[in-house]
Amino acid sequence: MNIHQLKPRTQRTYAKRVGRGGKRGTTSGKGTKGQKSRAGAGVKIGFRGGDSRLWKQFPKQRGASKKPGNNSPHQKHRFFQLKHDKPVAVNLGAFDKFSEGQEVTAQMLVDKGVIRNTKDTVKVLGGGILKKKVILKGFNFSESAKEKITKAGGTIA
Repeated sequence: MNIHQLKPRTQRTYAKRVGRGGKRGTTSGKGTKGQKSRAGAGVKIGFRGGDSRLWKQFPKQRGASKKPGNNSPHQKHRFFQLKHDKPVAVNLGAFDKFSEGQEVTAQMLVDKGVIRNTKDTVKVLGGGILKKKVILKGFNFSESAKEKITKAGGTIA
């Protein structure tokens, strides 16, 4: 058996050719007049009746390259903004509630009422003064917070 001898199991289906005479009448199911009734004509995807296309109304993201064909793919619009989750900010002064040498996690901050839940990431900022040696585990830190923690004798795990 060769490739030219293979036959499909199902019969080929052809698209219905409308408006070529036959039993469907003059308009052939396409209605009367207008762009969509003409042969070979149709409305392009994204056409909004002569109004600007939706993606053309978005201003381009700043910093896009000026080279031809190298536009930034990121676009923004005042109604369609991507929401990025920011980490919850906690100042160093909040860690004075814990005892000396205690290992502090995000769940312990929830128990003390410093943050609402453990779903969000927590970033420790350098505001306030840390007076106790504590072990901080599972947080993001600013540079000033890292300096103050090590100066107070605490550790970052």
